[in-house]
Amino acid sequence: MQRVLHRMLAALLVLQGSSVCINSYGAPHIPTSDAQVLERLPFKPNDPIAREMANLRAQWQREPKNPEFALKLAQHYYDLVGEEGDPRYLGYAQAALAPWWEMATPPTDIQVLRASLRQFRHDFAGAVSDLDAVIARAPQNGQAYALRATIHIVQARYVQGRRDCSELRNINPTANAMIATACEAMADGANGKNAQALESLQKAFKAQINPSKADQLWVLLRLAELAHRQAQLAIAEDYYKQALALGIANTFLYGAYADFLFDQQRYSEILTLLKDKARSDILLLRIVLAEHHLKTASREQNRRTLANRYAAAQMRGDTVHQQEEARFALHIENLPKKALQLAQENWKVQREPRDARIFLEAALALRDPQGAQAVLQWMQESKHEDVLLRNLAKQLTSASAAQKGGK
Repeated sequence: MQRVLHRMLAALLVLQGSSVCINSYGAPHIPTSDAQVLERLPFKPNDPIAREMANLRAQWQREPKNPEFALKLAQHYYDLVGEEGDPRYLGYAQAALAPWWEMATPPTDIQVLRASLRQFRHDFAGAVSDLDAVIARAPQNGQAYALRATIHIVQARYVQGRRDCSELRNINPTANAMIATACEAMADGANGKNAQALESLQKAFKAQINPSKADQLWVLLRLAELAHRQAQLAIAEDYYKQALALGIANTFLYGAYADFLFDQQRYSEILTLLKDKARSDILLLRIVLAEHHLKTASREQNRRTLANRYAAAQMRGDTVHQQEEARFALHIENLPKKALQLAQENWKVQREPRDARIFLEAALALRDPQGAQAVLQWMQESKHEDVLLRNLAKQLTSASAAQKGGK
């Protein structure tokens, strides 16, 4: 089960608003010789992980069509994205799977990882197709159910997502109880049952005996989100701090807690949290947002760096960064029209609360409730209970009424 959770955590980097881009630094690259250096990985000398990676690369280079070696290497690169937030590792992972990338029915584990990489690129249809095929021939594959559930929830298909979450419990009722509850809470928390989801997950978390650190991290993130949506700030922060205390490097955790701090104008704490983490576009955005408010000496250099990364993505026709770029356009560039356009395009692909928030903020800046109609309709249909989103929607409606009254 621990391996399933590692994959789910990595999936959340993009699926829950992080917008990691697999092509931010170019297409997947296959080395031309054993001597070619792909990347200087961020490990200390004599780090056992560095030695393991070196051994895996050596094995793969000797036998690039060996599925065992390729899968292990690709999986390690995939895990590094969650730890470092550097999208280049996604390209390396895809390169390792090149012999099976176009195969209709690759080995099951390779097809699940291929689905994971596809969802990182926002090829959700391709990812779900892979997962459907895996579940059809391996109906006990919890990893496939977990990833498919996450994709469904991100795209606001809450009934399908919750059904997949429940399958985790059916596969192994004892081992998977807390994880299945956390997965179900993701669906329920976005679908008008946030308070109930928080309460049930709190009980499941307390009842679990000796959960792994990976399990704890994933569940604590869910608890923090659910509490934050209900404006239970002290409780949410306690969950975030418990998650940080686990000592697991995770980009989504850093980004989510930075956003929590940002809402409370605790900008200096963001810079302390994200020190030396600017390799990640996700985290560099949070650094730029905090520096903008603090007016630091480095703010302009970091702003240009991030703007250049977004511009390079646009030149490649890369669209997976739209939610993050919308925040940059609105809060840094002061371009609400551009921000709204990006948010509208992003909403066509993923519909998480974070996606809804920048959509509403941009529309509010333009006093354009019609521009945010898609989000307002989603909120009404899902009965979404996020206090902040409800306040934004109320402000947007009030602004519209004021405009009509002034005519």
